Amino acid sequence: MRDTELYRHVLGLEAPWEVSRVELSAEGERIDVWVDHPRRTRWKCPECDLVLPTYDHAEEREWRHLDTCQFLTYLHARPPRVECPEHGVLRIRLPWAEPMSRFTVLFERLAIDVLQACDVEAASRLLHTSWDETWHLMQRAVARGKAAKDDAVPVHVGVDEKAAGRGQDYVTIVSDLDRGTVEYIADKREQTSLDGFFDQFSPAQLEAIEAVAMDMWEPYANSVRAHLADADDKIVFDRYHVMSYLTKAVDTVRKAENRALAAEGDKSLSGSKYLWLYSAENLPARHRGCFAELRDTDLKTSRAWAIKETIRHFWEYKRRGWAERHWKSWFFWATHSRLQPVIDAAYTLKRHLCGLLSYFAHRITNAGAEGLNSRVQAIRVQARGYRNRENFKTAIFFHLGGLALYPQTH
Repeated sequence: MRDTELYRHVLGLEAPWEVSRVELSAEGERIDVWVDHPRRTRWKCPECDLVLPTYDHAEEREWRHLDTCQFLTYLHARPPRVECPEHGVLRIRLPWAEPMSRFTVLFERLAIDVLQACDVEAASRLLHTSWDETWHLMQRAVARGKAAKDDAVPVHVGVDEKAAGRGQDYVTIVSDLDRGTVEYIADKREQTSLDGFFDQFSPAQLEAIEAVAMDMWEPYANSVRAHLADADDKIVFDRYHVMSYLTKAVDTVRKAENRALAAEGDKSLSGSKYLWLYSAENLPARHRGCFAELRDTDLKTSRAWAIKETIRHFWEYKRRGWAERHWKSWFFWATHSRLQPVIDAAYTLKRHLCGLLSYFAHRITNAGAEGLNSRVQAIRVQARGYRNRENFKTAIFFHLGGLALYPQTH
């Protein structure tokens, strides 16, 4: 089989395209393949599919293709142009590459697979491309996926923030809790950050949103109230963040009590910090004995921990009415505990009680968003940081956006 015929099959070319010549550079470990077509070939207008004669050819272009063994392979051609009476002079669609791409469709599909398995730096080494070329392939995939995505509104929305840099540097991440995908990313964690997500949709589309799970961050709640009807019935404050308030209160009680006991020479609380932060079922088996002894003593920390553990039963009820009864009992206990950090936490939860009780209408949590948050952190760590914020967002959408990243083959 001639080399031109071989590469016609390798490239998957069909008439009128044919391979005109192949050049191999053993020293440069490179193969160049030139593609051409017969004279008087007629082409479809890329806008309206009207069949037209060749008007002229653009300058010769080069596309990187899949390697031939250890040889880098490049495709060369002069793209034909047609003169459409309606759309003017346009370059035709090429079967092996997308418009404005320097890579064939098959190479882009391979690159996406590699980028999904490793970071950009490692992918560039495997693909024998520069860092910028590899990053551009990721950007093109994300842009392609966003363009193909439908404008359906998530029924259950998750809202969370993620540290994007040092200090109080955050991005707001909006997710579809049902699909487990990132839908929107905005800078900071302000009301305007979340406003941008809702502003993408019409009022009629926003009616499809049944619930929004979030932490008790008032700017987020204000954004939901500004855009959704019956917003307070749709806001569900996340269980994880509720428990974090009480866990922090327990730790504050422990610190104060430990200092008081240490001043009297009592070191019973020394080294026990992390034991009190566990929930009962997650306590490691090796610590259960000593923790049981601490828990059964008459310590303020022990009472604070018991109060924290009791609120966890709130989410186990099947009916809202029984949950409200549990809340009232728990709130009375917490506010009469004479433990100021616990009292403060209880009143904080009371101010957000509507968002806690709405859980029983929707039965959703922000656990999916928290899981995405962990994967976002893994993306950031894997890349050892990003050159700019937009690159960080692009990587999140690439890995977690649920987008159709691959170019279409012809």
